[in-house]
Amino acid sequence: MTTFAIGVDLGGTNLRIAAVDSTGKTLEKITTSTEVARGRDQVIDEMCAAIQKIVVKQSGAGELAGIGIGVPGIIEMQTGMLHESPNLPGWHNYPVRDEIERRLQTAVVLENDANAAALGEKWLGAAARVDDMCMFTLGTGVGGGVVMQGKIWHGMTGMAGELGHINVEPEGHPCNCGSRGCLEQYASATAVKRMAQEAILSGQASQMARVFKEDVEFNSKMIFDLAMQGDASARAIFERVGKALGTVIADMVNIFNFPMYVVGGGVASAWDAFAPSMLATIGRNSFVYRNTAPYENAPAGTAGGTSITRALLGSDAGLIGAARLPMIAGKANAPEAELKRA
Repeated sequence: MTTFAIGVDLGGTNLRIAAVDSTGKTLEKITTSTEVARGRDQVIDEMCAAIQKIVVKQSGAGELAGIGIGVPGIIEMQTGMLHESPNLPGWHNYPVRDEIERRLQTAVVLENDANAAALGEKWLGAAARVDDMCMFTLGTGVGGGVVMQGKIWHGMTGMAGELGHINVEPEGHPCNCGSRGCLEQYASATAVKRMAQEAILSGQASQMARVFKEDVEFNSKMIFDLAMQGDASARAIFERVGKALGTVIADMVNIFNFPMYVVGGGVASAWDAFAPSMLATIGRNSFVYRNTAPYENAPAGTAGGTSITRALLGSDAGLIGAARLPMIAGKANAPEAELKRA
């Protein structure tokens, strides 16, 4: 029988929900604003109502496999407790999974949003042909996900894969996690904007200063555009992004020796600006990479080597991965009829 699942990408700004069938085809997708200022109960109520509507509309698509939800933050997998989420203020130590299950009257699979994105790229994206991979999501912050033998690696409690909080610069810029010099402070969209503002204040970035003065929506995309136009200050920022990211990827290559490392999220669109510095840093810091990097004219049958690549699914990676979660969860969910009555 054909099955489908509901995937939810719950962010601090947008709430995205999709129905995806077992072949990976997206049957329906909706996007609304999260409006976290209205409180967590209101957000969850509206999310559950939207899920119920989609399930009813897709009732002819087959049997409901379940609900998968990607949430930014530190999740304790066994209890479904969201311990901390900088993008969801007021959700500290909140039993997200229990609250959603109570409203929907069906089992829910809760997952960190970066882990869900990694699973999405493993299922339908850049990593579809490998069983082991590591993914970096460069957005407002930096997230990470590790997939081993086709499954998300959660660690002891579900908190593994916090790649954005690996230190790349001792005593560097303070991070919201309480440490200093984390990757997130040098490779996120927030970091790019901060580094641009620092360059402007130094008086060494006249072109960026002009753009900053003219446009109140000054963001990382504008800085990337300046870099691609040859602005030296903007290029230096993305070289710093690449060096920081390359430092951590090199560590991951040395630790795991995986066949693939995927870079996604909004900042990944600036690949052409930061990739040269990133790849140079990986080559310099990882002897494993130097001995496994793909090379031109490799003999037929040679192993593919270590691939460092961009994600393919864009902003849908987390949504698709969330929908995949209940398909592989290995536990029976409540009948679809119960969800309709919720």
